[in-house]
Amino acid sequence: MSKKYDTFTPNQSQKEAILTQSGPVLIVAGAGSGKTMVLTHRISHLIEWGVKSDSILAITFTNKAADEMKNRVFSLLREKQGFSSPWIGTFHSFCVFILRSSGGAIGINKNFSILDEEDSLSVIKEIMKEFSLDPKKFEPRKIRNIISRRKNEMQNPKSDFGEPLKSDFGRMLFEIWRKYEERLLKMKALDFDDLLLKTVVLFTKHPDILRDWQEKFKYVHVDEYQDTNLVQYHLVKLLAEKYRNICVVGDIDQAIYSWRGADFRNILHFERDWPDAKIITLEENYRSTKLILDAANAIIVKNKARLPKNLYSKKMSGPKITLFEGANEEEEAKLISEMSREMIRGGINPRDIAVLYRTNFQSRIIEEKMLAENISYQVIGVKFYERKEIKDTLAYLKVSLNREDMLSLKRIINFPPRGIGKVLLAKILGGLPAQADAELNLKENAKKDELFRLLDEIKENLETEKANEAIKLVIKKSGLENYFDDGTEEGEIRLSNIRELVTLAKRYDIFNPPEGILKLLEDAALMSDQDTIKKEENSVKLMTVHAAKGLEFKVVFVAGLEEGLFPHAGLDAARLDDESRQEEERRLFYVALTRAKEKIFLSYAIFRTIFGERRINMPSKFISDIPEDLLEHGDEAVIILE
Repeated sequence: MSKKYDTFTPNQSQKEAILTQSGPVLIVAGAGSGKTMVLTHRISHLIEWGVKSDSILAITFTNKAADEMKNRVFSLLREKQGFSSPWIGTFHSFCVFILRSSGGAIGINKNFSILDEEDSLSVIKEIMKEFSLDPKKFEPRKIRNIISRRKNEMQNPKSDFGEPLKSDFGRMLFEIWRKYEERLLKMKALDFDDLLLKTVVLFTKHPDILRDWQEKFKYVHVDEYQDTNLVQYHLVKLLAEKYRNICVVGDIDQAIYSWRGADFRNILHFERDWPDAKIITLEENYRSTKLILDAANAIIVKNKARLPKNLYSKKMSGPKITLFEGANEEEEAKLISEMSREMIRGGINPRDIAVLYRTNFQSRIIEEKMLAENISYQVIGVKFYERKEIKDTLAYLKVSLNREDMLSLKRIINFPPRGIGKVLLAKILGGLPAQADAELNLKENAKKDELFRLLDEIKENLETEKANEAIKLVIKKSGLENYFDDGTEEGEIRLSNIRELVTLAKRYDIFNPPEGILKLLEDAALMSDQDTIKKEENSVKLMTVHAAKGLEFKVVFVAGLEEGLFPHAGLDAARLDDESRQEEERRLFYVALTRAKEKIFLSYAIFRTIFGERRINMPSKFISDIPEDLLEHGDEAVIILE
């Protein structure tokens, strides 16, 4: 074995996964079983055996996971002469890479804009307004989610929907979607789902282009394969079908994203798709105590749709799981914050503590109690790039590179204020039919020309300056800097945020203009909740269980374990009778438990106010699924951690 194993000694299953060089491989990797270590060492060995590093592709779901993989591969191979990094990134960033390189074959402009979820929602709201639709009857976010799901199922507005089109809602949905696609085409923009779908369309319509990318990437790796949807499944299959060197890693027990189109059956069908596949199961957990794994196994064994697997650990048993009962959500939050305070006083770093909950609304009262205890905390999911002043700055970049991006143009056309009122705005954008073709008067023409001269100047800077300097110039020339420097506290905060964007842009200076700016815009649009974690900040992390997947902490609190909340029923209690939904909720609880290394606290409230309604709750059935000998009640708790 390589000298690199001085610090990593693989078990037999890990060793087999690392050393299997060619052909289809399915690695069934339990929580905490070292899958990232296995993947990175596998890639390292391929390169040491003579495989060209730039012919290796590794795709995962979050920037955080991709960055960790890149750093580990680089660390393993930094002494190798002439080493260049394999392509490691997320599905969406990979598709951006493909489309910017080859998308012209299906009419995609190289500088296309990427619409984030809120941008997509804004376009849909505009269309609904044009159709004079009642947003209560046709809820915009619901419409956007349905369109997203349809795209992930590889459909388009021309698809045969059959029965749904016979309803008023179905017909209207079709019209909104058709108009939405027209608007995106006109704007030279793609939404999240288009990035995936258009890549598959490109490969399907142009076999020659597919062959070029198959030749480039002869070794394909996919992490978290249980989270792939239909379009991702087809993308991976198309890329790997020529050379058949495909290695996927996944765990059905951690499949928690069906609500966004993920289909864990993709992992079940791997052997059908690749009959000669080697199946390797990683069951030894290096993260959690034996007691935590006993509890997690007791939970997940109740699911029917899974591949047999039983996690085990060579660590000591560890402290029992502590169960708290709160009279209400306020008392529950108080117990969580007080216990956090005691552990921090006892020497636990705040960053080693996580509070997990099923839905975002639960964080408010927990934040309140953390503040009362003077505990530093960070709510994961509050995204820097979603702040208004940041979106304003990015809009200048986007519309300068893509003049057809009407969404960005509308955002900045009179911000900071430059005397362009609604009438002139409508004339410029063609928004008022009666006035769209009207000639502009001299004053209006001057204002319009001044704006477009500014955008031309910004474009020139973006194409010649490094990302950091280009954004400095944008902030100054656009007037944003002067506008926010108004002597108010709010202005000072907004100004400090756009200056932080300048600092952040330095990491993109390694790219030639305008690639650095395009990469920054891509990362801003595709940012996930985990990307908001401040590694340098020693604070307790508050987040949903979904956001916690892939992370680990010494101590984990799981709050709100009540029937209807976790497992979650939403607005329809009958959904808890749906077996597939119940199994996904159980998998989500399993994910929550397996984030913990040493200690777990579970809590529920007898009374909780939800949407203004005070409810009485039954404890979650998941609590009773944990063997009684693994639990202790709050008043019996003895917290001793290493």
